[in-house]
Amino acid sequence: MRLIPREQKFFQMFADVASNLTKGATLLVDILKNPSGDPARIGQLQEIEHRGDEMTHAIIRMLNQTFITPFDREDIHLLSSSLDDVLDFVNAAAIRMTLYGITNPPPAAAEIAGFIVTQAGELSKAVALLDDNQRLLEHCVEVNRLENEADRVSRRAIAELFEREKDPIQLIKIKELYEVLETATDKAEDAANVLEAVALKSA
Repeated sequence: MRLIPREQKFFQMFADVASNLTKGATLLVDILKNPSGDPARIGQLQEIEHRGDEMTHAIIRMLNQTFITPFDREDIHLLSSSLDDVLDFVNAAAIRMTLYGITNPPPAAAEIAGFIVTQAGELSKAVALLDDNQRLLEHCVEVNRLENEADRVSRRAIAELFEREKDPIQLIKIKELYEVLETATDKAEDAANVLEAVALKSA
């Protein structure tokens, strides 16, 4: 017995959003690990972010045109917004690198971005399991665990930054980069919480 009917177009739309998010987060990891590479990658990430905005707007339009939705309208709106927020902060991290001239980001930045990639993968799996309550919740729990790990890495990296960095301007730049990345992991947790609420309401 299906928890939620699969024929609804919303689920494919959410799957596309999650896939686009994974693509953006993966590109960010590459940018952070190889910052001296092709600068066009920043532009590619902005294109991915714009595509994500268009996907989110399409979901909202669909929501406004649909009389009967597969789950609560508010949750559809919250899920689309929270997934979009993750990609916004992924893009913001890349923009910070350009604005602040960060040419050699510390390894911890790529490590935190790696958590975002993994979270995006878990969110993709969760969206695909909206008819399987228990398995969906397992992926949500994993997203939350990854956020805790990312928070731990971020706190450690900021502590080391204050201990090692003598240039106050550089310290501010790198600290903000860490914070933007960590916020992206928070937003992924928000998306997982929405999915968890949908599953629990439908149980």
